[in-house]
Amino acid sequence: MMIQFLKKKRIFDRIKDPLVEFIRMEAFGGIVLMFFTILAMGLTNSIFGESFLAYWKQNFGIHLGEWQLSKSLLHWINDGLMAIFFFVVGLEIKRELLTGGLSSIKKASLPIFGAIGGMTVPALVYILFNQTGSGTHGWGIPMATDIAFALGILLLLGKRIPTSLKLLLTSIAIVDDIGAVIVIALYYTSEIDWVYLLYGGGIYVILWIINLLKIRNLSVFLILGVLLWFTLLKSGVHATLAGILLAFTIPARANRNVSEFIRSNTVLLKELGTTLVKDKKLKEKNIQSSISAVEGNCIEVISPLQRLEHLFHPWVAYLIVPLFAFSNAGVILDGNVMGNILNPISLGVILGLFIGKPLGIFLFSYLGVKMGFAQKPQKICWSQIIGIGFLGGIGFTMSFFVSQLAFSDPSILNQAKIAVLIASVVSGLLGFIILRMSNTKPVK
Repeated sequence: MMIQFLKKKRIFDRIKDPLVEFIRMEAFGGIVLMFFTILAMGLTNSIFGESFLAYWKQNFGIHLGEWQLSKSLLHWINDGLMAIFFFVVGLEIKRELLTGGLSSIKKASLPIFGAIGGMTVPALVYILFNQTGSGTHGWGIPMATDIAFALGILLLLGKRIPTSLKLLLTSIAIVDDIGAVIVIALYYTSEIDWVYLLYGGGIYVILWIINLLKIRNLSVFLILGVLLWFTLLKSGVHATLAGILLAFTIPARANRNVSEFIRSNTVLLKELGTTLVKDKKLKEKNIQSSISAVEGNCIEVISPLQRLEHLFHPWVAYLIVPLFAFSNAGVILDGNVMGNILNPISLGVILGLFIGKPLGIFLFSYLGVKMGFAQKPQKICWSQIIGIGFLGGIGFTMSFFVSQLAFSDPSILNQAKIAVLIASVVSGLLGFIILRMSNTKPVK
């Protein structure tokens, strides 16, 4: 009985580990993100403010004869590097849909209900304040959740928070990301160049053909992914969507199954331990050859999706997202900050994130459970769901990103960013307090 239990536990740990690793990396990434956000705000409102803001407006380009692709440094970050961010988001979504917390209706029901409420209610709150005027395009801003900051706060609470609650918050944020991608694709898209969009469609079909042919050369996928990004950039559809689209084509099955992996490595390790070659150079060569073969088997048994997620996730968590924050969080805090908070755009964003998010997540989750469509984990209480609802109100990265798409006027954009920062700080603090008070016993 005990042996069977331990076997089941090891299987559960193997399934859980990718998401647990994701949570840990995102949480530490949130700390890095916070540092660069504060640094950007400090520089913007210092004597170096004008130079700091002007730096991101410098143009960089690629020139090949008469052809050129020239963008400001800020655009390269927002349209280029953030495509890699969305690529990793897409890999996480695909993994969760196939093997994780969204892989079955039973597992996915509560996060889906919570996320739908966490997107719908904030958008309605924003629209309530901005039915007309210059702020009508900003309804997507309070729909977003910054998972890095939210998990960073959970990290501060340590063992007080059950893993199931962290997984629930992560799953809600992933469903939230799916909604954000759909909104960006359908609503925040400029005029479309159908010729380039057709080219992009052709490249995407090729990517799926390569997937179906079971070609596992990742460089082929990445090269075609860059071409897909370029065609979407030129088509008018937001280029970052190329990251999500590419992620869904990445194979999720490994080249070699576990039994083949064990059988092959067993033979190689036996040969490695019983080599009878006397010549030292030949013996060393045989050892290195066997070790290389074992290493190759280790790579073959890991799916391309997992390999790419492990490769890119640290770069996204510790470089790309902090760089995005550093280049976009430079808001100007002048004497009229408090006055601007009362304008419809700011009120819509602040109340959408601070009130709409927790209300939507809790209300829809509660209704889903009471109607029998969703199931609440036993270790989670309703006060903790209210707590993660407030953490969902930390919009930050995604809210900044949508703000850039919604508003071209610098003054309006600055107002929206300040509102996002205020709502995120207040939501994060209240979420922390609620979660700390809701469970005073460390989880073993």
